[in-house]
Amino acid sequence: MNEGSPDIETRLAALDLLDHQAVDWRRVQRTAYLIHQHLRYEYPGPIDDLQQCLMIIPPDNHGDQRLVFHHLEVSAPSVEVSYEQDAFENVVLNLYVPRVEKAIDFEAWIVVERHASKSPHHISAAWLADPRLLEPSALTEPDDMLRQVAAALIAEGHQGMALAQRINKWVYHALDYVRGVTDIHTTAAQALALGQGVCQDYAHLMIALSRQCGLPARYVSGHLLGEGGTHAWVEVLVPSADGSDTAAALPFDPTHGREADLSYLTVALGRDYCDVAPTSGTFRASYRGQLSARKRVGLTVLEYEDTE
Repeated sequence: MNEGSPDIETRLAALDLLDHQAVDWRRVQRTAYLIHQHLRYEYPGPIDDLQQCLMIIPPDNHGDQRLVFHHLEVSAPSVEVSYEQDAFENVVLNLYVPRVEKAIDFEAWIVVERHASKSPHHISAAWLADPRLLEPSALTEPDDMLRQVAAALIAEGHQGMALAQRINKWVYHALDYVRGVTDIHTTAAQALALGQGVCQDYAHLMIALSRQCGLPARYVSGHLLGEGGTHAWVEVLVPSADGSDTAAALPFDPTHGREADLSYLTVALGRDYCDVAPTSGTFRASYRGQLSARKRVGLTVLEYEDTE
């Protein structure tokens, strides 16, 4: 946990957030964001040996995004906290609490900044051949319908970025955004059959089609300004256009049918939702807990490019 002054939460809470809807994103040069998340688990009675995993802290660097500050408060005085990086270099917080009587709260304060970039996010070319991004995962396993759609998209003759753009557009029109008809276990094939879903379903469907079309793709969990909950989108990887030994990670948001811009904040990446669930854990008790969550994400700094 980053340690700040004792009143850091008070000072961050008092920050004035800018209206993101009034921003001319085409002229933005630099932005900074405040992310404030409050997670509360309540139980019918005491629980023992809580092993809680949180994936809510963004990476130190991701393309033009940089982590400036983070601070985590846990209501249990006896909590043990350790940090690690997973196979996708995501920040994973592992917490252990011997006993919780009725409830436990996790409150995170995070500041990140982004700089407008004229070039794509370049990563190692090794990702282009990574089987985790090319082969189906638990939630992106194709069925006959998905294979037929992928074959039809390939037959149109697009390649690379143009193919990714075509898949993004196709998925946007294939589903209607409807809450409550799917859950975190719904597969891409099931969502397509329903014709409905939420952001993670759009992401899974685009990933499934991208991989069937030979494009490595990864699931992105993060935040979108103006969205109440955690958002999901996709990064499709293609060889860099400059001929260097790198890959370009191209961010697409099939839920909104567009490319992701500076209003998106990346927290974690993986094969599908299973790799990046914001909260997970185990405990000893004969009953289940109930999670409630609150989140506030907003602009705190906005700098426009000098057009003179």
